[in-house]
Amino acid sequence: MQKLTYLLSFYFLCFNLQAQSPKNKLGTWYMYNGTHEVSKKIALKTSAHFRYFDFGDTYQQEVYRTGLNYSFHKKINTTLGGVYSVTDNTYKSAGFNLKEYRLYQDLNIKGSLKKLSLKHRVRLAQRFTKQNTRKKTKHRIRYGLFFKYPIFKKWKAYAFNETFIKFATKSFGQNRIGTGIIRKINKNFKLKVGYLNIKSSTNTINRLQLGILVNTNHIKKIS
Repeated sequence: MQKLTYLLSFYFLCFNLQAQSPKNKLGTWYMYNGTHEVSKKIALKTSAHFRYFDFGDTYQQEVYRTGLNYSFHKKINTTLGGVYSVTDNTYKSAGFNLKEYRLYQDLNIKGSLKKLSLKHRVRLAQRFTKQNTRKKTKHRIRYGLFFKYPIFKKWKAYAFNETFIKFATKSFGQNRIGTGIIRKINKNFKLKVGYLNIKSSTNTINRLQLGILVNTNHIKKIS
């Protein structure tokens, strides 16, 4: 009961953060993220996100990501992959969706301070966008610092900060700050509830994140 109270309190705190502008309402991201180990050093990364301006309403974006992860060391790994996304930036008005194909490269460095686990992630991305007949090629780099801390036997709290830098005249893209909790169901399956604040040069938006995390190990099956 105490755990449920914490979870509900966190949810209603986020829900009350809605702003008056439609784009600044507490939108929702529904997320799937998967890690599928195929050898001791190689894993397949997959994800699918469905994002809304409102709570489960007014479609904003869908993002599909896949990548191949290679571990050089238990604390250092890299991922090479691709992304496809469709974005509606118009909010309840007619317009052309923005379609994007993206290549990305991650460098992940893990560490720990007693029970606190942390990860540095540097991500390069080459973005190829199309909206109606307009095509563009863009580049950016992201740096994120991610934390996790156990709070109960099967519960962890997490927090992160990530900055997006564009290779353009106006280099600042956005900054993301997030926090939340992860509940372990079994060795392959976890649930995630969190709050995300995104600040760009033009506005600030708040999002509730609801996700499932799937981890599978196929090493024994292959060998």
